[in-house]
Amino acid sequence: MSNELSPIILALDTDDLSTAKKWIEITEDAIDVYKVGLEFFLKYGSAGLQELREVRDFALFLDLKLHDIPNTVSGAVSSVKELKPKFLTVHAAGGFPMIKSAADSAPDISITAVTVLTSLDAHELSVMGVPLSPLDYAVSLAKNAVAAGARSIVCSPLEVAAIRSEVGVDIELITPGVRPADAELGDQSRVMTPKEAINSGANYLVIGRPITSYFKS
Repeated sequence: MSNELSPIILALDTDDLSTAKKWIEITEDAIDVYKVGLEFFLKYGSAGLQELREVRDFALFLDLKLHDIPNTVSGAVSSVKELKPKFLTVHAAGGFPMIKSAADSAPDISITAVTVLTSLDAHELSVMGVPLSPLDYAVSLAKNAVAAGARSIVCSPLEVAAIRSEVGVDIELITPGVRPADAELGDQSRVMTPKEAINSGANYLVIGRPITSYFKS
């Protein structure tokens, strides 16, 4: 693995171990970071991750989106430290004490705060009782998370530029909701093309179905 990682994080969004292995094998020359989320982790756990890493060594984006009281999140982070993820997600909406507890529990891991899910739009936030626009809410969540010790932020590509201007250049920004211009949106509401997201200031792009759909037999 080179020192400069590919900006693409491939989402291994599958509950089938052999499929995940195949996707890693196919993309090993182009991808350095792979995202493993709840769908895979709840079924296979750390043993499944070990099997994936037997295919090849890779940097892990462990997308668990932890969101609970600080003590519980601290314990959860401690329980996965041995997996040595490069990124570990928590919900930014969990608040300062929760994020700080995660960061303090694993100083060698980039605690990654998820701001506003890309499946949510202004209407959904309003229904949920959030009076801010997705942009303003994401910026507020990001600033608070960084102050609490998060070293990376997940946000819609539409919020990258505004968050970058608030958190500076040392915080890594990771954007799902990235689609080629001719791709279907799926369940994403706020999207950009990969080029637009990088130009806006994203460090990494989480891409799943636009890539993995080509691998399905």
